[in-house]
Amino acid sequence: MLQLTKPIAFIDIEATGSNPATDRIVEIAMIKNLADGTRKVKRKLLNPMMPIPQNIVDIHGISDEMVKDAPTFKQAAAEIKQFLDGCDIACYNAYRLDIPLLVEEFIRAGVEFDMKSRKLVDVQKIFHHMEQRTLSAAYKFYCNKSLENAHSAEVDATATAEILDAQLQRYPQLGNTLDSILKVVGEDNLIDFARRFVYDEKGVEIFNFGKHKGRAVADVLKAEPQYYDWMMRGEFPMNTKQKLTEIYTRSMLKK
Repeated sequence: MLQLTKPIAFIDIEATGSNPATDRIVEIAMIKNLADGTRKVKRKLLNPMMPIPQNIVDIHGISDEMVKDAPTFKQAAAEIKQFLDGCDIACYNAYRLDIPLLVEEFIRAGVEFDMKSRKLVDVQKIFHHMEQRTLSAAYKFYCNKSLENAHSAEVDATATAEILDAQLQRYPQLGNTLDSILKVVGEDNLIDFARRFVYDEKGVEIFNFGKHKGRAVADVLKAEPQYYDWMMRGEFPMNTKQKLTEIYTRSMLKK
């Protein structure tokens, strides 16, 4: 079993789509394991204030009718933040959608949600590091169970917690703490969750997309300050824009 020094929350999110900049959360489930072995569960349907495309409804089964009377994320943000206060976080495929979209929703709601003080373990990353599979296959492989009602946030979050426990039993080299797990599988040193910026081998922030890919962000912004304006007007996640502004402000102060 995972040895905890602070609570860990297993999170799964269902949304209107997969773009953190434009899509919204329609369901969030959080399974919080405490250091004393107790567990708390919170699941909320959320009104995204936008239509849920039918092809997305076909995946997770959450329709406009089901969420029309649900609170918006902004209305539920304080409650969700309070539940996650003091928690490290675990997700399955965390960097694709769940964490970027959760951070984005908090920014849109005007609620500060600090990720820097939390450890984040991506259970999929352990799985891919060891076996290379998908969530349903991971559940079958590690727990010898079929994942019924996949894409229900609570079902997926619960499966993620069970998979991590099974991984700790199967791979003793992982240890049984978040620190020991991350030492084996690695911990991503992210700038923004959408990975529009990454660090080069010297630790310099560089662009990871577009015509300036591979160039230092600060150098581009000094040479082409209009590129900052273009990105700030563009359809980029707010988290990306926040990080861009931090780099821009820092580079301007060095002039």
